[in-house]
Amino acid sequence: MKQKLFLSAAALMAMTGLAEAHPGHDNSGFLNGFIHPFTGIDHIMAMVAVGLFAAMLGGRARYLVPSSFVVMMVAGAGLAFSGFVLPYVETAIWASVIVLSAVLLLRWNASLSVAMGLCGFFAVFHGFAHGSEMPVNATGFGYGAGFVIATSALHLIGLSAGMFAGFKAAKSA
Repeated sequence: MKQKLFLSAAALMAMTGLAEAHPGHDNSGFLNGFIHPFTGIDHIMAMVAVGLFAAMLGGRARYLVPSSFVVMMVAGAGLAFSGFVLPYVETAIWASVIVLSAVLLLRWNASLSVAMGLCGFFAVFHGFAHGSEMPVNATGFGYGAGFVIATSALHLIGLSAGMFAGFKAAKSA
């Protein structure tokens, strides 16, 4: 099982060079909001990693960690919708893949609040990227609902895979 976890985390880390995050999307409503998280390998990797992290921690983390991500992602999108300028968005998205891969690789037994905070921090940047790419003629609600549902589905894929594989955090000393 350690080998599976190591290989999964190593694969996520190795693929960060492919993270060309966001140019060129046609985001005009619910369907495009839904499709957006699936069109960037960086988003897929980070969302699945959040689900794997939640599965690894177990207990209430299985729903609170992904939920904190979704809530903070919506907050990040709201910042973008309001015209706020958030620096280093692409760098933070790339860093989320690296950090979450390391968390899985090291089997970090984080406290629930730390795990929620870490995932929520990165979620602001993912949400900002989603929100800043919404076209002027799209409705924020439809587009936002699409990327929230897609993100939740990716979290669920990671969570299910982690639970199926029996991922567990390292025991505390």
